[in-house]
Amino acid sequence: MRKRDKYKPAVTKNVLLFLAGFIWCCVGAMLLFLAFSWLSKVSGINIYLFAGTGGVFALCIHHFGFLKIVDKNLKRILPMDEKKCVFAFIPWKSYLIIGVMIPMGVILRHSGIPKQYLAILYTGIGLALILSSVRYLRILFREMI
Repeated sequence: MRKRDKYKPAVTKNVLLFLAGFIWCCVGAMLLFLAFSWLSKVSGINIYLFAGTGGVFALCIHHFGFLKIVDKNLKRILPMDEKKCVFAFIPWKSYLIIGVMIPMGVILRHSGIPKQYLAILYTGIGLALILSSVRYLRILFREMI
């Protein structure tokens, strides 16, 4: 064992599955909270139009985008026998993507785009993240049994 491995926060694949599902769910909930706080200021039938459009958007993102990412991550995590670094629940390239997405979200929130239109995007991505996190947690429960 290398000296630096002694300090690596190593965990089992079940912990990695839990972290992936939990973090995806938490980020999705945060985005939905922002979207719904913006939509609460919209009056009339428009709230249903914006929320419904975000819901349809979420199903598309979930099915055509995030499930492929989840399946890739599961294909990488499930064969693991030994403990891996706690940050290995997603590949390192995904951390680069996250590093771009966070500033993009901040820029969008501070841009002049009306919040009810941003709510569609945030509802779509947030709900898609929550829906996709279910697959991680379902596999985790299957692994634990």
